[in-house]
Amino acid sequence: MLNIVQVISIWAIPVIITLIPCYAFVKGVPVYDTFVKGAVDGFKTVVRIIPYLVAMMVTINILRASGTLELVTKVMQPVLDLLAIPGDIFPLVILRPLSGNGSLAFVNSIFQHHGPDSLLGNMASTIMGSSETTFYVVAVYFGAVGISDSRYAIPIGLIADIIGFIAAVFICNLVFG
Repeated sequence: MLNIVQVISIWAIPVIITLIPCYAFVKGVPVYDTFVKGAVDGFKTVVRIIPYLVAMMVTINILRASGTLELVTKVMQPVLDLLAIPGDIFPLVILRPLSGNGSLAFVNSIFQHHGPDSLLGNMASTIMGSSETTFYVVAVYFGAVGISDSRYAIPIGLIADIIGFIAAVFICNLVFG
């Protein structure tokens, strides 16, 4: 059984990459022209979303370099203690909705200081899997299609992130604590 899975995983992408253009060619689709048109559209999308990405990266770097994350953690410490949330994990709650790379860098620092198999390492990993980069997603996808009013997307996304964070901390405390 394992050999079948290995063979499929080795050949799946090359077969798909070969079959789709062949199928399009058989159906009479101008494969190269369609590919180039898609690449041009993709490039236009990238150019449109760059300002949003730059704004997100600058914001994250300001939060980290200014010490704002540490300050917010200190202010929130009594509430965090009440909820059995380690203060070392709390900056991830702030970073995760903003940036996948910023939160991944923070998780890496948790791994380096506490270890990946520690309670904090398990919490950080679980939080990464149970939350989303809400602001990044809204900035990129809404910016790509030209939507300027996100309406309920951000509040609902943040509520889902908070629920995921609380559930991750609770379950990790229960299982690993």
